Amino acid sequence: MNWLNTLNRLNNEGTAAILITVVANRGSTPRDAGTKMIVTADDTYETIGGGHLEHKAIKQARQRLAEHCSSAQLESYALGASLGQCCGGTIQLLFEPINPPALHIALFGAGHVAKALIPLLGNLPCKVTWIDNRAEQFPAVLPSNVTHCVSEEPVDEVPDLAAFSYCLVMTHNHQLDQALIEALLKRDDYRYLGMIGSNTKRRKFEHRLRHKGFDESSIAQLHCPAGLASVCGKLPGEIAVSIAAELIAHYQIAATGNKTKSATPDKNITSIPLQHTASLAHKR
Repeated sequence: MNWLNTLNRLNNEGTAAILITVVANRGSTPRDAGTKMIVTADDTYETIGGGHLEHKAIKQARQRLAEHCSSAQLESYALGASLGQCCGGTIQLLFEPINPPALHIALFGAGHVAKALIPLLGNLPCKVTWIDNRAEQFPAVLPSNVTHCVSEEPVDEVPDLAAFSYCLVMTHNHQLDQALIEALLKRDDYRYLGMIGSNTKRRKFEHRLRHKGFDESSIAQLHCPAGLASVCGKLPGEIAVSIAAELIAHYQIAATGNKTKSATPDKNITSIPLQHTASLAHKR
């Protein structure tokens, strides 16, 4: 089980990877059910048969790594002309994430809503960078997954944010909010961009963004007022719960990757049980 040794090593290193397993096959296929390979951003280990199928699987695995997908995905492939293979069979591959990077939340502003939100984020599977230019606003004790950053110019922190961050803007200054939103929209690699405020504030921001040349598709990415509309309330705690709920909804959708694919194997093909093989490495 060389794949298991590799998996153990990657686990110990904390290296993100995708474990690909042939979970089902019908007809003529290059490898049988149970065959595995591992893909990282830079390397591959083992093989599921080579050829165009393996090339496509590696490409898809690396795309899932780049998008920080954290849930398993099942894909079916017909081994015909479209894949440049003449086997003629059908194969199903399970893509399982190994050591997926924790999602990152960038929270700008340390006001009442932010202080109510931080304990909620402290119980979620994420890392939080909490940014404000007022050191005295940060509590003495923070959840273990929260790092505070005192920055005289919070906008200067935007270029250093991790790709695919979930960004929340709720500072004490509307001009600073505007500058942050513009800087984040220009980066254009966030998973979510939210700002607290009224619908009136949103309209004013939209007007300024259009005046500065931002297109409608970019402006539409801004969630303002941040939070689920169905969770009402004006208290900081109520707003915080609403925002946390919206963040959870977004990162759960992002974690699943392409939700249109079926996760159930075809009943007419030989298959092995869909056990979570990635967990084997932790049990040995």
